[in-house]
Amino acid sequence: MSKILFRLNGVSDEEAHDVRQLLADHEIDFYETSPGNWGVSMPAIWLKDEHQFQKARALLDAYQNERVIRVREEYVRLKQEGKNTTFLGTIKQNPVSFIVHLVLTILVLYLSARLILDLAR
Repeated sequence: MSKILFRLNGVSDEEAHDVRQLLADHEIDFYETSPGNWGVSMPAIWLKDEHQFQKARALLDAYQNERVIRVREEYVRLKQEGKNTTFLGTIKQNPVSFIVHLVLTILVLYLSARLILDLAR
């Protein structure tokens, strides 16, 4: 019977690729489900044989521990070099997009508040 190993919600393409490669390298049979056309299904990596779950879980845990260390070291390095991404840095990269999104957000909030106040009368 199939057993879920790894949910892909919010997972980067790089990490998903690494997990697929890790399982393939250790000859663990798996398949993947997508979020579907409307994004309502659960994207995940499933094991075809639940007897391989313990081995796959141990491999995945070791990979994730290594990844945490690697990503933290990279973040510290980028921060020391002044190349890490910040909120203000993101705004400076694309100020027009930020202003458009900000104006649209304020407009939606205004219209929502006005509608509620008009209905309250």
